[in-house]
Order: sequence, then structure tokens, then C-alpha cells
Amino acid sequence: MKRLILLLILCSLAAKYTFAQRSSLQKQGTATQLVVDGKPFLILGGELGNSSAACVQDIERIFPKLQRMGLNTVLVPAYWDLIEPAEGNFDFTLTDKVLQQARKNDLKVIFLWFGVWKNSMSCYAPLWFKENYKKYPRAYTQSGKPLEIASAFSEAVFEADNRAFSKWMQHIATADKEEGTVIMIQIENEIGMLENARDYSREASKAFNAPVPAEFMNYLQANKNTLHPQMLEKWGSQGYKKQGNWQEVFGADLYTDEIFMAWHYARFVERLAQTARSIYNVPLYVNAAMNSRGRKPGEYPSAGPLAHLIDVWHCGAPGIDLLAPDLYDNGFTGWVAKYKLHNNPLFIPEIRLSDNDGVRAFYIFGEHDALGISPFSIEDGSDAANAPLVQSYAKLKELMPLITKYQGKGVMKGLLFDQENKERIIIDEDLTITCRHNFTLPWDPRATNGSVWPEGGGILLKLARNEYLVAGSGLVVEFAKTTEKKAAEAKTLGEDGFAQKGDGTDKVKNDKMKWQGARCGIGSVDEVQVMEDGSLGYIRRLNGDQDHQGRHVRISVGECSILHVKLYEYK
Repeated sequence: MKRLILLLILCSLAAKYTFAQRSSLQKQGTATQLVVDGKPFLILGGELGNSSAACVQDIERIFPKLQRMGLNTVLVPAYWDLIEPAEGNFDFTLTDKVLQQARKNDLKVIFLWFGVWKNSMSCYAPLWFKENYKKYPRAYTQSGKPLEIASAFSEAVFEADNRAFSKWMQHIATADKEEGTVIMIQIENEIGMLENARDYSREASKAFNAPVPAEFMNYLQANKNTLHPQMLEKWGSQGYKKQGNWQEVFGADLYTDEIFMAWHYARFVERLAQTARSIYNVPLYVNAAMNSRGRKPGEYPSAGPLAHLIDVWHCGAPGIDLLAPDLYDNGFTGWVAKYKLHNNPLFIPEIRLSDNDGVRAFYIFGEHDALGISPFSIEDGSDAANAPLVQSYAKLKELMPLITKYQGKGVMKGLLFDQENKERIIIDEDLTITCRHNFTLPWDPRATNGSVWPEGGGILLKLARNEYLVAGSGLVVEFAKTTEKKAAEAKTLGEDGFAQKGDGTDKVKNDKMKWQGARCGIGSVDEVQVMEDGSLGYIRRLNGDQDHQGRHVRISVGECSILHVKLYEYK
């Protein structure tokens, strides 16, 4: 009888939280796509500032502006201390207001669970949790100092966080199952240890001196050929041991401490992920503060979901769909390349709010088949129609049917230029495509007047032989026939090309590069709009001064356009 009652209770709970899944991930070629309401979806997002969703009035004021800015998704904090201000008493007023305003302003929502850790610290844990440090213990430094960081080794800490997270997820499942407004969940925020690379509490030290879990050792052995290079080198430095404690397997240094700590953070997060999956099954991710500027673990948030720790996180938290970088440092193209891996799709949940974010969005969609981008403190941006991000998001919304159609098929390139990186040469079969920053044109005085160049960039999409789409801002593209000599030079210099047959690699096909005296000309350049079905709608012809009488395709800095280019051959 007891079994029957239990079964009925479980069935009742399952029925209560059953819903038609409105968002998921799917593979297309080499790309991973986010699918929302049955269609591939690009996140043209913005993340609210940390305190900008902490009162109803701010939410009501900000969300209409986000719609005017052209966003389709807003990333919103969910604060544990405001959701459970008294232990066991829950308040979902802010969550409900976010959902209401998002629907009113045609926005999807990605919630950020500011639970036990936010930027390493436990600053959004409720006061009743913080005060009861005996029940909910802290992490400790090597010198024995307690930190304002709750311990990942405490079951009581997990149970408190998980209870609140579970109640909140259940509320979302009930409030959103018909609408599907919530498309992703971020679990915690920028997890990582500070001051030291690992926790030195008694429980942590006991785990550190214990054998590396067999689960992780088996993963390393099974995936040895595809491990991140840094992980492979670290393991190899001790002879690829198959068992032992953490120092025996990985050596005695800060980076071993970091691997150990990453494992336990990942295991903690995995349990929360399983809670989420059982209630409201949308894609889940974790975000990482970067290990930049030459800092060591503990100087940066050690053990977070960083690229060099991807194997630890994949094994320890298989319920997490992707590791996502928060980007505030220079070297944008280098950082994104670290996170677009064969086993990790690219999503940028935070980037410093700037006028360059628009062309960077074009770049990551074209070059890395990204899921999306989200400037931080988005409410501080301009909603003027001519603002760079507003223009870029408007064009990317138009382009979404085409970008998602061709993702993962090897026919798109992302372009991004500044004063240091002014040019990129692409070899496509028998064509050399030279792409440059708009300010490199010799008659443009801004190229030499000492001003800082705004970044220029966009997407180059091959629709068919001798037919391309060029979209973005601040770029110039030239097309020429590739001679045998040029093809050899390109291969030597490492210049890149479109993939052949969608295999996801850049190749120079020398056997196709036969000049035979032929020349390439620009037949037509048309400014177009992309219709909902992906077809092109004509706006105007640009075959005069705008393309320098057929010499190049150009979109000036300050403008954002989609151009349809047709080439022809002549002798």
C-alpha cells in the first residue's frame, strides 16, 4: 500500500511539471544550435547589471528599452537571498515580474541562478545562511583564514542551495510551461576559489589526500586522444598514472590544486543540474571568469569552468551543456577560439558593453557558429536607432534564417578588423577574397589622422559559386582569380579558405586553381533585406561609387548593411 501511495505521489509530481519542451540543443554539421519553439535561434542578448532586477520598478522600466534596442533575449539574475529571505519562506515576485515583462516586450529569458556562489563569493546567499557558519561552513585559506565562500565539501551547503533552487525551478515550470519564455538556465555565477587555488578546510584536505575518483581516471584514459592539451600535458608529466591521490597523478603545484577543486565544484553543480533536468528540462550552462593577465590560480577564480579545465567539468558535470566565457579583456578573437572547441559550442553570456559588440556578434556567428552574445549591464546602452549594437542586432535578426540554415556547413566566415589586424585573405576554390577594414581605403582620412579605429567586421557567406552575401559594418571585400603562384603562396602563409564539402576544415585546393587567363569581375552589388523564409528582398543597386566602379564591395563604418554580390568571369 505504501508503494502504491508513493507511486501515485510521484506520478502526480511528474504530471504537475510535465511540459512541451520549448528549447533544446541540436547538431547541424559541425555546429551546435539552440532550438526555440521548433526553430534554430541566435541569442541577440544582453545581461542586466547585478542589481538591475532586484526591484519590480526597475524591471518595468528597463524591459521596454531592451525591446527598443532590438534584443531577443535578456539574461536576468535570480537572487537566492531575495527568493528565500527567511529559511523555508519563498518569494517569487521578481521572477514573475521578469516573465511578465519579457512576454510583454517579446523577449526570451535566460535566468542566472545567483545561489551559493556569485563571482566566487557567497554574497547572494541569504543572511540566515551566512550567519550560521557552523552548519554552513566556509572555505579556508592555507593559513587557516575563513573566507566568505561557502564550502563545496559541505552537504548542508548543498542541501540549502538545492532546496531553494528546486523550489524556484518548480515555480518556473508552473509559470512558464505554456509560454516557454525561459530558454536556458545558468547555474551559479563565475564559480572559483580566490586567495588560494583550493579550499584548505579539514574536509577539503581529506578529499585532496584521497585517491582521484575512479570515474575521473577512467574518463582520462578513455578520452586520452581528445583531452585539452594542458590537461594531457599535466597528466603526462607524472607518467599518465592510472591511480593515486591528486598530487601523485598530477604533481604538486597550484594547477593540481585547481584540478582537484574544479572536480568538486563540478560535482556540486552536477547535482543542481540533475535537479533542474528533473523539473524543467532546458539547456544549462556555467560561466567562467577568465584566467587572464598572467595571473595564477587563486589570483583569478581558480577551478571555474575554464577552457583548460573542460575535461574536469565534462566528466564531473555531464548535465551541463556548455562552458561559457565572460570576456572583459583584450584579445577577443583569441579568447573566443579557446571556447569554440569540438566538444563545446560558443556562447558569450557576458562581454564588456561597447560599440564594438555589434561587429563582434557578426564575427562569432560567422566564424564560430556561436549560439549567441550578451553585453553586460545592457540597460546602460543606447536605444537610438543608429547606435552600433541596435543596428547590428536589427540586421542579425534579419539574417537569422540564413545564418542558422548554413551553420556547420563550412560556407561562412566571420570577419573582424582593427588597427592591429587590418586584413584577412580567404581562398575559395579559384578565388582570392581579400577582406580589410574600411579605414584601409587610401582616400579615407580617418586611416591616418591618429584616431582610434572602431572595429569593423561582419559575415561572408557563400551562397553558390560566384555568389556571396556580405553583411556587417566597416569592411571592404575584393575578389580576384587565384593563380597557381598565389595559391602556393597562400598555403605557405597559412591563409585560409572555405571548407570543402562541409568537412569543417579550411583547405586550399591547388588542383582547382587554374587561372588560364580568366579574370573575375563584380557583376552586381545589391543592398538587400532577408525575409522570414530566408529569401532576399531587393532594396537598391550599388554598382557605382559605392563599389568603386566594380573594384570592391564596401560597407562603411557607422553603417550596417546586407549586400548580395554576384561575380562574373571574363578574359
